[in-house]
Amino acid sequence: MSKMTNIYVEDKLVTIVRKDDQDYICLTDMLKAKDGTFFITDWLRNRNTLEFLSVWEKINNPNFNYGEFAIIKNLSGLNNFKVSVKEWTEKTNAIGIFSKAGRYGGTYAHRDIAFEFGSWISPTFKLYLITEYQRLKEIETNQYNLEWNFKRILSKANYYIHTDAIKKFVLPNKNYEKDKEWLIYAEEADLLNVALFKCTAKDWRESNPKFAEKGMNIRDTASINELVVLSNLENLNAELIKSGIDKFQRFLKLKETGSYQLNILNEMDFMKTLKKLNDRIYLDKKNEIKE
Repeated sequence: MSKMTNIYVEDKLVTIVRKDDQDYICLTDMLKAKDGTFFITDWLRNRNTLEFLSVWEKINNPNFNYGEFAIIKNLSGLNNFKVSVKEWTEKTNAIGIFSKAGRYGGTYAHRDIAFEFGSWISPTFKLYLITEYQRLKEIETNQYNLEWNFKRILSKANYYIHTDAIKKFVLPNKNYEKDKEWLIYAEEADLLNVALFKCTAKDWRESNPKFAEKGMNIRDTASINELVVLSNLENLNAELIKSGIDKFQRFLKLKETGSYQLNILNEMDFMKTLKKLNDRIYLDKKNEIKE
């Protein structure tokens, strides 16, 4: 159990938790909206409720115990029949509804089941519940796509910066692997620069004085893929230092790793694999929905 959110339905606070990447709504909270003294077991003893739960489990739960369900269903016609949530889940291996003890405890049900439970409370409550739940999902979706759109814009901006700059800046004509003198005095940042960009920051500035005058450096002209690899190399270099690897051996390892990762990223175009389904939802093309 991880994320927990709340919604208000007819002034009643209703808790929603995430379990196995699905939303489960607190039936205990919802029950407060029903007039009179009722318990969730009153709802569970209803044959129609049990039929609904069994169909939901059949669709979503391959481990549902139909033998135990048949026994419970046959007993449901008796006046003294009663089954608790705990008995229901333990006997049938049901996953659509469960009880949680402790803080924020109560009985929770998958949103499909919770909506059905809402009908038992009142048709009006069910409609308000669905409306508020959809409003919550809209907010979450917009927040996700706001972050995603920011990343898309950032990637696009870096792409244009990179393609424009690549036409103009000059890479120094030096063999850094053959001439190792630079390595003796090189700082860790330059170790990464040469491993990935094939030149030191100083040599790049000397070869590109107009960019240097504007305060730009070699990393300002990097593509988004190079920046991702650079971040990975920084982490790798820190681990190599901890392991006591000498500077030259680290340089060779960083150069090899940087080249390998950059080749993989350059073969992919993540942005072109996205399809905008509407103003809020983007899907990978392999999951494309066709009408």
